Amino acid sequence: MLPVMRSTLTLDDQLFRKATRRAATLNTTPSDVVDQALRELLSRPIAEPSPFEMVTFGNSKRRVHHEPGDIQAEIADEERGALRRR
Repeated sequence: MLPVMRSTLTLDDQLFRKATRRAATLNTTPSDVVDQALRELLSRPIAEPSPFEMVTFGNSKRRVHHEPGDIQAEIADEERGALRRR
């Protein structure tokens, strides 16, 4: 069996080493460093997402209104057309 060596560190390894170094600097445990980082992250207010806007082509001033029934009717027409072609 050949020994396997990884040439790069995974992100988890890098984060663990960074937390370990910070813990040593602060004279605490890596677990406490991670706990404090999570507390700080989760205490931040969540930014309001920007409003959704569908990118379309054509006249942006013209409003288009579709009902679910219209879409279902279009799908049914396409399916009937596909069955006729068989």
